[in-house]
Amino acid sequence: MIGMNNKEYRPTLSQLRTFVTIAENKHFGTAATKLGISQPSLSQALVALEQGLGIQLIERSTRRVIVTPAGEELLPYAKTTLDAADAFLAHSRGTHGTLIGPLTVGIIPTIAPYVLPGLLTATAAQYPELEPRIVEDQTRHLVQMLRDGQIDLAIMALPSETTGATEIPLYEEDFAVVVPEGHELAGRTDLGLADLDSLDLLLLDDGHCLHDQIIDLCRKADLNPTDATNSVTRASSLTTIMQLVAAGLGATLVPISAVETECHRPGLAIATFKDDVTASRQIGLVFRNSSSRAEEFAALGDMVTESFRGSLQTA
Repeated sequence: MIGMNNKEYRPTLSQLRTFVTIAENKHFGTAATKLGISQPSLSQALVALEQGLGIQLIERSTRRVIVTPAGEELLPYAKTTLDAADAFLAHSRGTHGTLIGPLTVGIIPTIAPYVLPGLLTATAAQYPELEPRIVEDQTRHLVQMLRDGQIDLAIMALPSETTGATEIPLYEEDFAVVVPEGHELAGRTDLGLADLDSLDLLLLDDGHCLHDQIIDLCRKADLNPTDATNSVTRASSLTTIMQLVAAGLGATLVPISAVETECHRPGLAIATFKDDVTASRQIGLVFRNSSSRAEEFAALGDMVTESFRGSLQTA
């Protein structure tokens, strides 16, 4: 019975994983599917955990699942315990510092198409026992997924401003300016930030970090972002933005790794900033402070950097 705390009780990892999965998904059916067990087995594991602790962790109703205040307080500890258990298992296999087993990696859309192919090829060759699962999403969604334990780490622009997280800087990536073919800036390699003033910049939707990075560059150039950018036209992908630029509807900035994939099409031209102009973003890894796999993540970070460099060599 909930309320009768058994001081001798010790929860199993299976019970803790059940609680964490239900809390993250707010749905018993989804949690059962993810864990590969039946809903009755899932419910029994949760009941056993709650009775052993003498605390209600989850409120159940026909319409929704609610994590109780006690459950919210204990959830981070459950996640930390599971992270430590996973690390223990990896070390017990003699894989200290080696990537092995399941790993869920979040990555933002303005990195994924250009770095992922090389990264996944390299990890398959170097770490054949690694089972990567890739989640591509906007920064704000990845940050929330990281906090909720739905991903192990994220590859994104820094700073991420994620509380309770560790950041590992990997590389600085310059921006290039994309203009319609025949534009007065086409082909130039000596741009200053002031040159952005002459452009009607097309942006990705709010929520994409590249959108915010371009806005920050405008402010750095003492330009009013509202005046310097097209406040009406927005797109959800760089591919769409490129089509708009090619049609003469504006210009944009892209990370240099995107040039080979996105910009080698009719109607587009590239311009770059002079060497003493800082127009770049920093890319890095972000993971929970509670994770015990920092050494493994650092190894993955090295491979991300190499994949980025490889994308530039093909450009």
